[in-house]
Amino acid sequence: MALRAPAVPLITVDPYFSIWSPCDRLTDDQTVHWTGSCNTLDGFVTVDGETFRFMGDHDAYPAMEQIYLNVSALVTDYVFQNEKIILHLSFYTPLLPDDLARLSRPVSYLAVTFESADGKPHEVKVRVNASEELCINKKGEKEVSAEVISFEKLKAAKLGSTEQKILNRSGDDVRIDWGYFYLVPPIGGQAFTETYEEMLHACAEFSLEEDKAETLLFAYDDIRSIEYFGKHLTSYWNRSGKTIEEAVTEAYEEREAMLALCRDFSDELFDDANEAANEEYAELLSLAYRQVIAAHKLAVDENGENIFISKECFSNGCAATVDVTYPSAPMFLLYNTELLKGMLRPVFRYAESDNWEFDFAPHDVGQYPLVNGEVYARNRDYEHFVRHQMPVEECGNMLILAANICRVDGNTAFTDRYMPTLEKWVKYLVEYGADPADQLCTDDFAGHLAHNSNLSLKAIMGIEGWSFILSMKGDAENAAKFDKLARDMAAGWIEKADNGDGSFRLAFDREDSFSMKYNMVWDKLWNTKIFPAYVVYSEFASNKKHMNVYGMPLDNRKNYTKSDWLLWTATLAPTKEEFCEFIHPLYKAYDVSLSRVPLTDWYDTNTAQMIGFRHRTVQGGLFIKLLEGKL
Repeated sequence: MALRAPAVPLITVDPYFSIWSPCDRLTDDQTVHWTGSCNTLDGFVTVDGETFRFMGDHDAYPAMEQIYLNVSALVTDYVFQNEKIILHLSFYTPLLPDDLARLSRPVSYLAVTFESADGKPHEVKVRVNASEELCINKKGEKEVSAEVISFEKLKAAKLGSTEQKILNRSGDDVRIDWGYFYLVPPIGGQAFTETYEEMLHACAEFSLEEDKAETLLFAYDDIRSIEYFGKHLTSYWNRSGKTIEEAVTEAYEEREAMLALCRDFSDELFDDANEAANEEYAELLSLAYRQVIAAHKLAVDENGENIFISKECFSNGCAATVDVTYPSAPMFLLYNTELLKGMLRPVFRYAESDNWEFDFAPHDVGQYPLVNGEVYARNRDYEHFVRHQMPVEECGNMLILAANICRVDGNTAFTDRYMPTLEKWVKYLVEYGADPADQLCTDDFAGHLAHNSNLSLKAIMGIEGWSFILSMKGDAENAAKFDKLARDMAAGWIEKADNGDGSFRLAFDREDSFSMKYNMVWDKLWNTKIFPAYVVYSEFASNKKHMNVYGMPLDNRKNYTKSDWLLWTATLAPTKEEFCEFIHPLYKAYDVSLSRVPLTDWYDTNTAQMIGFRHRTVQGGLFIKLLEGKL
């Protein structure tokens, strides 16, 4: 990968079990949770009795020289060297989209091998230590216990809080403080615990033979994963009672097969993205993929249905947020619609309950990992809560997402049970979507905005999505009715939004303003041609004059942008070359940004530095150019 990753993924399982390196070299600093709090892993290699470090900044030993780093969709490879050996590391988590058991299994791998650098035989041992920070919110915050246990032929060092309050809280900048972490050396290795730097550590040590890989496992059993309308749910992987011991043993036995599958998937993703655009696009998708999956948790509800709960990372910690699911959807429409369905089921369930009183869709269904009902803007009075809803935004999102699932699946099986709710939401769009009132959209950080032209676009495409669903169900008469409504609204939109120079306004009442019209992308991907080609292409062409060094601003009010919407806007380009030109500044932004965090989606287009948000699932929106080929 030519791109310098702002942060490098090491362990990527779910919003709690997530460890990154915020540096170009693995030895330059401590490893961290995606929030930036320390989740310290130390790695050492002893060569003929002399010890070096290859991971972490523990200064008791000299660092090996890092000579190679590559991040693919599912594997992070490092190579280190000294005068005697060349050491290879491969971190991987099998987040395979069509294998939900392994995607949800809370086990991550580190494969290690070496070759002689001087042609001589060497005695080599590897040691990895993991701190108690992995199983509590902050160092020293709770008492931690440690023990060594056996899993059939394997041994494991186990850490966990002595006070096990499962699913005891929710929040954004918080880490798990229940359940148990396991560090598992290869067969023949040693597992033990040790205290240093005022922390307990799980430790693993094992010998290496030249050119023979040994694999270390990191595992986390959270006992219960999600609180779902008052019930504590397990994850998908242990839905039938599988134990963590069984999961670890199974994972170890298939370690080589999983690495091969991870490399195959990564290569295929890269090749597909390169063909759709170029290598820069392929690298962006490769870096985004693990982040998107690992900002979710896959669980099973009491009815046996899958729910895939997102965390709105470093935004407000909301769970199952509709306007976060919407931008993330392209990746899941591309690889497995069941995961997208798992994001929508909680929303439908809540909206159809007695606890939701409105005729529009909710914003979220909780705060991770507690999924019990909307929490957004509930910190004040009822009037404040109502004013901070996103009625047109969320209704449009749900209808567009439902229509996309039907398109990809080729049937309406998923939406059939939700038709009355979807019909209620489309009626809301028909009444209020043509010229939205003073309300929020997904870009809520910019504040309320009346007459929002891009929000009106969402309403138009939501109505057209409903028309498509009706058409698939054989209701030609009503499908034609809603198609006409969408087209009539589009004609009115063109007239109201026109700046007179080929560009279209941020808001209908703001002359000479501009904004990304990312919601228009569905007209192109669905080939519905609601908007004349000249509207789409003249609007896209007008964007170029607003381009800053690191991308186009979201609109004329500020210099910040959003990576997901930048890619959606780029997909309106009439040629591959223009698409690549449009996304190049985003690539540069990540390559040089001083914000060393998992991919931020909200950054300044003049400085490339993060404004806010990191590790969010919305980076699934970068896959929209690939989705264009599928749709």
